[in-house]
Amino acid sequence: MSNSSSDRIVSAVRKWIATAPPGARLPSTRSLVSQFEASPVTVQKALRTLIGEGAIEARPGVGTFVRTVRPARPGDYSWQTAALGPLQHGMALPSSALRAASNDVVALHSGYPDKDLVPDRLVRAAFTRAGRSDAALSRPPAAGMPALQSWFAAELAAVTPPGLTAPNSGDVVIIPGSQNGLSTLFRTLVGAGKPLLIESPTYWGAIVAAAQVGVQLVPVPSGPSGPHPEDLERAFEQTGARAFYAQPNFANPNGAQWSPGLGEAVLDIVRRHGAFLIEDDWAHDFGITASSLPLAAHDDSGHVVYIRSLTKSVSPAVRVAGLIARGPALDRIRADSQAQAMYVSGVLQAVALDVVTDPGWKTHLRNLRQQLTGRRDLLAESLREHVPEAHLEALPRGGLNLWLQLPAETNLSALARECEARGVVVAAGDDWFPAEPAGRFLRLNYSGPAPGRFPDAARIIGEALREALG
Repeated sequence: MSNSSSDRIVSAVRKWIATAPPGARLPSTRSLVSQFEASPVTVQKALRTLIGEGAIEARPGVGTFVRTVRPARPGDYSWQTAALGPLQHGMALPSSALRAASNDVVALHSGYPDKDLVPDRLVRAAFTRAGRSDAALSRPPAAGMPALQSWFAAELAAVTPPGLTAPNSGDVVIIPGSQNGLSTLFRTLVGAGKPLLIESPTYWGAIVAAAQVGVQLVPVPSGPSGPHPEDLERAFEQTGARAFYAQPNFANPNGAQWSPGLGEAVLDIVRRHGAFLIEDDWAHDFGITASSLPLAAHDDSGHVVYIRSLTKSVSPAVRVAGLIARGPALDRIRADSQAQAMYVSGVLQAVALDVVTDPGWKTHLRNLRQQLTGRRDLLAESLREHVPEAHLEALPRGGLNLWLQLPAETNLSALARECEARGVVVAAGDDWFPAEPAGRFLRLNYSGPAPGRFPDAARIIGEALREALG
């Protein structure tokens, strides 16, 4: 039987439990098989789900019962207050974008694409092959599997202009996701207490990583076309910073893509100040009406340190990314990365390599572009119709998100709570600002589940906003 059959049984038994007294005995497996016309395997799967939730408990040889809630003695953890000491300054909590949402809501808050947008057939087959290979039993090289290193290097080399030296596999470090890589880069290239220039708004995970490392964030305003070179130049001069974190292609959250001219200007500024550009190419595979144009391909002097993750485009279960750097910086990065993680699972590396080198990968990316186009346009059109008070400054040419500006008097927290109460989960934009927010924004992910409900979601957002504004 399908998962839907099991889910149907779980839902029905939950309703029965809600009215049953604690300790009540559930119908026998045979009765449930007959009632739901399901197989014993499906019924047992549903019961295991409810046991895992703590709703019921199995007593071997006796039966299955509604769990009896026993008063628990409250734990005394007051000793930890003294042991832990004061909360570290700048310690940041994960964004609301990581919150799990139930299946009955429209989830526009997540940073990950729906499972329908990942190459499930390729991923499942790759896991099967990896499980039968030596990758399941051996430790991979600390810097990564050579074949995967070569793939990342070749991807960047393919867009390197003539006359510049393309990266090679030795310039690549395989890391367990870009979040880990950002922490490593902020430690090795910046250091605690030192300034790091960063676009504003920017990826919330970079803000969290910077807080954990203890670097001093210096915001550089960035709009739908990227930052202004004058603002970046001024920030370098005033702070003496030696690194700038940026997303030149389909930035999270506002979808900005830099023009080639802006990219050249930023590279000139970075070189003139003897600094690093930390380029986060997280959305490389999510182009819609444009393709990602990595700045790292235009620099062979070691000023650009490049990260490209496969976690969102291959599968959230495959936390693998490639980090490309050159010169002494690479040695420090490699040492720090190995100290933090030692190495990345060989199985995950084998899966990632299998997927991206399969002929079906290119076909998947072409189909993905079409699906993202339809989802983006549907959500944008729905917002324009149902939330006329909001402003969508630009339609992104790639990425996963719309960046919606609301009236300045909007109470974001109250709006988000009201939307969720009506079945729509949104992400308040404050998490994406490294300092004070420049306005009131929502980041809405159009790659989430149930795109057919986008019009209803936009209507709910509009109604909640108008009520909040009085």
